[in-house]
Amino acid sequence: MFHEYRDIVTKLKQEDKHFKKIFDKHNDIHDEIEKHETGKNNHIHPLEIEKLKKQKLRLKDEAYTMIINYKNK
Repeated sequence: MFHEYRDIVTKLKQEDKHFKKIFDKHNDIHDEIEKHETGKNNHIHPLEIEKLKKQKLRLKDEAYTMIINYKNK
């Protein structure tokens, strides 16, 4: 996620606990969705997958906002 901002992401993960938390949570949700979509775990309702996708997107948006704010300091 955000490969073009790799240096900023690294700094934020070290300096900002909230950023690290949402970044890690985003990655955890990504992995969970991937497991469900590849058939490795079919014990979840499709609507739950959609909820996870929306949560993942909210986290990504929040992380992106923090990256841009850091970049524009």
